[in-house]
Amino acid sequence: MKKLIFSFLLSVACSFGALAQIQTPAASPEQTLTQSVGLSSVTVQYSRPAMRGRTIFGDLVPLDKLWRTGANKNTLVTFESDATVGGSPLKAGTYALYTVPSKDDWTVYFYTDTENWGLPKPWDENKIAAVYNVKAQSLDTSVESFTITIDKVTDSGAHLTLSWENMSVAIPFGFDTGSAVMQTIERTMNGPAAGDYYQAAVYFLNADKDINKAKTWIDKAIAMSEKPAYWYYRQKALIYAKSGDKKGAIAAAERSMELAQAAGNQDYVAMNKKSLAEWTK
Repeated sequence: MKKLIFSFLLSVACSFGALAQIQTPAASPEQTLTQSVGLSSVTVQYSRPAMRGRTIFGDLVPLDKLWRTGANKNTLVTFESDATVGGSPLKAGTYALYTVPSKDDWTVYFYTDTENWGLPKPWDENKIAAVYNVKAQSLDTSVESFTITIDKVTDSGAHLTLSWENMSVAIPFGFDTGSAVMQTIERTMNGPAAGDYYQAAVYFLNADKDINKAKTWIDKAIAMSEKPAYWYYRQKALIYAKSGDKKGAIAAAERSMELAQAAGNQDYVAMNKKSLAEWTK
């Protein structure tokens, strides 16, 4: 009898477990958007609650109180590079977005603690990375679902725009694109770096292109490196072997094995041992 009761209870539990796996649409669906701005990018991850006939600002979202700015987990904004928000500096990274909406203007916070379901408890002023006050704009038509867009994109900045019901705010942000461009120009004008020569040499090796050019480039990569890594010498060994320079290949493989042994990389040690056994026959 006990076995029958246990079996019945197990069956009921499994039935409820099966029901729990039923999937339904999210009330506030998630959205992720990424926008390139100059040489950098911005990514926003947030949930989108809908009006559904409700009054939003002043009712569902109280005015003059901190709002999580979306639904579910806190809205996240990621700046790929150091940025400015309303002219204030903001380091590259991911921030939670919180706001205090009012009829005339909003206060916008970029908050360093990004793991909150709703509002942080407690709110920590020391975790505010940037704050910006922005005028609210009235909309002629209502926005059914809370919407974040990245608008007015230029080479050096854009607006992070929040819209819902009949209200919208635009938060200007920017990147120092001019400095980033100058850095790329200076790197290019100064000639290729060691890594550039290394990548080019490996590509020529694997693509069966001019092996003599590959030899020249791998040698330049090693000469330009303060401490050439074991994988640099490994590729040199392969390039030299393919070019027919067995002596050079053996010397490079021995050096690669020595450095790999010191670094504790036994995979490279084994690869070099195998190659040396083949090349010293």
